[in-house]
Amino acid sequence: MCYEYIGMRGFGFPMRHRLAAILPAYVLACFASYGLAFWIRFEFEPSAARLAVMWATLPVVIGFKLLIAASLGEFRRSFRYATISDLIYVALTCAVATTCLALMNLVFPPDMFIPRSVLAIDAALSFLLIGSVRSTYLLSGHFLTPWLDRTDRDRTLIWDVQQHSVGILRMLSSTTASKSPYAPVGFIQPQEVASPHSMIGSLPVYSTTLGWRQIVAKSNATQLLIPGGTPGRIVRQLFRECTEVGIKVHVIPSVDELVDGRFKLSVRDLTVSDLLRRDPNQLDLESIQHYVTGKRVLVTGGAGSIGSELCRQIASLKPEKLVIFDQSEFGVFSIEREFAARELQDLEMKFVVADVLDERLLQQVMDEHQPHLVFHAAAYKHVPLMEDNPQAAVLNNILGTKAVADAASRNGVERFVLISTDKAVRPTSVMGASKLLAEKYVQSISTHSSTQFITVRFGNVLNSMGSVVPTFRRQIEAGGPVTVTHPDMERFFMTIPEAVQLVLQAGAIGNSGDILILDMGEPVKIVDLAKDMIMLSGLKYPEDIDIAFTGLRPGEKLYEELFYAGESEARRVHEKIFCGDNNNAPPAPLILKHISLLEEAATSDRRHTLEVLRDIVAEYTQEQWIPSRLRAAA
Repeated sequence: MCYEYIGMRGFGFPMRHRLAAILPAYVLACFASYGLAFWIRFEFEPSAARLAVMWATLPVVIGFKLLIAASLGEFRRSFRYATISDLIYVALTCAVATTCLALMNLVFPPDMFIPRSVLAIDAALSFLLIGSVRSTYLLSGHFLTPWLDRTDRDRTLIWDVQQHSVGILRMLSSTTASKSPYAPVGFIQPQEVASPHSMIGSLPVYSTTLGWRQIVAKSNATQLLIPGGTPGRIVRQLFRECTEVGIKVHVIPSVDELVDGRFKLSVRDLTVSDLLRRDPNQLDLESIQHYVTGKRVLVTGGAGSIGSELCRQIASLKPEKLVIFDQSEFGVFSIEREFAARELQDLEMKFVVADVLDERLLQQVMDEHQPHLVFHAAAYKHVPLMEDNPQAAVLNNILGTKAVADAASRNGVERFVLISTDKAVRPTSVMGASKLLAEKYVQSISTHSSTQFITVRFGNVLNSMGSVVPTFRRQIEAGGPVTVTHPDMERFFMTIPEAVQLVLQAGAIGNSGDILILDMGEPVKIVDLAKDMIMLSGLKYPEDIDIAFTGLRPGEKLYEELFYAGESEARRVHEKIFCGDNNNAPPAPLILKHISLLEEAATSDRRHTLEVLRDIVAEYTQEQWIPSRLRAAA
């Protein structure tokens, strides 16, 4: 037989068993409050006549209170997760019951008249006693559970004293000792505590000014829980300091991660994404939905790291159709299988295996699907590899961009968004030079096309194919050494989902010809990232795994830049997006001449292709460059 469960599922009682436990407690509370009201009103010496009135009206009073409590849903409300809202309903129940009893006085015989002062005192006492009944389980979770079982649970500190931190305490307090291995023993405040005896929920608050060794000595803690969404610079510092004193650091997933389904509601170990996490983005979802929802969207390079995440986030915005275009058969097959498992019934999807240089097939795709939006993410991106293959970079990154942009303009696409890179700023590599010329072509075509052409420029993304993070992970698993090119090399990092969120935002707010530059935050030293990943693996540097410096590879820079000098006054168009000067678009005949020279060179040998590429790019990089790290400090 199936019974309905009420609110507090963790209680484990079906409705009839719950009521069997709750009703006697409520009856006792109502009886006690009504009896005490008479004794208090008559100074603890009520006459026999007053006591007779009390006993005669007691069944009516208790019956009314229970009836009104049931009608207002009092018994359906959770006890384990009691809130201020529940107490407000308790107060409402008491007020309605008192009002009804006062009206009943009008029909009671004189010998059953209840003094109004007794009703007022009874209302106050009822609120206190019933509120206490409701809070008993909650308080027992906060105070008793940590004391009842301390033997096999890890003594745990909680980072910060903000709302999310207190939420962690509530989550742990509402979980039985057998289910949670963590026993909270204190909070850590990242600045000096106003009072040395401050407490939250019966737990002491320690200040980081004490030093971690003293905090450990006072609390005997072995674990630290950090709310999801804590900035990476703080997580990195905590991770290093806690590792030194033997505290293991964990993360409670943020609400966004839980909603997206990336994590279950549980404590998880730190990841490299936590160490590099930035402050969350405040997106203008209305503007993004306005230009994506109900539209036909084409994503080139849709099976790559950025392209595939673009497709995932675009799919969640409910376009009319999503066309995924990539030259990798296996990549398209993989993402097709992924979307098939998601069963997006209201979204029409098409998967195209083709090269962006195949202009005939590209035009067929345009004719068949008539996209409103094109996101161009197809590109070769690996710097050293393109140094050895400049013809491939010219063909794919420059001529491929030209082919897709021309097709978009010719077919009346509403918006074209080019995914560019920080390596296009003062390029020292073939890859960066090819992306710079792709930017210039998109800017030039924007001056005479009805299509809005927008370029989005950003730096490295975590865990993209061939990036440093998976490379380090493989080297650590193999026992090392971890290879870093230079001890001073720095890079900007953001997660793939964050980069794509900002690309979509940029596409919504950009104007034709704009180069929108994502705020990449503060750069991270690659050697520090390598050390952190070694520590995350439970190993030590250099005792367990060493780091080998191999020297800069062809085309690499120590520091990446996001801005040219002409963009030093770039206006901020969003919390995390700058707009560079769009008045530097080259004349269309000039850029077409340069692309024609490169196309011809790409049919010859590698050396000639490099010479032509360097000569052309030199014309666009005359202005002085500004390192983004200096610009950010200015």
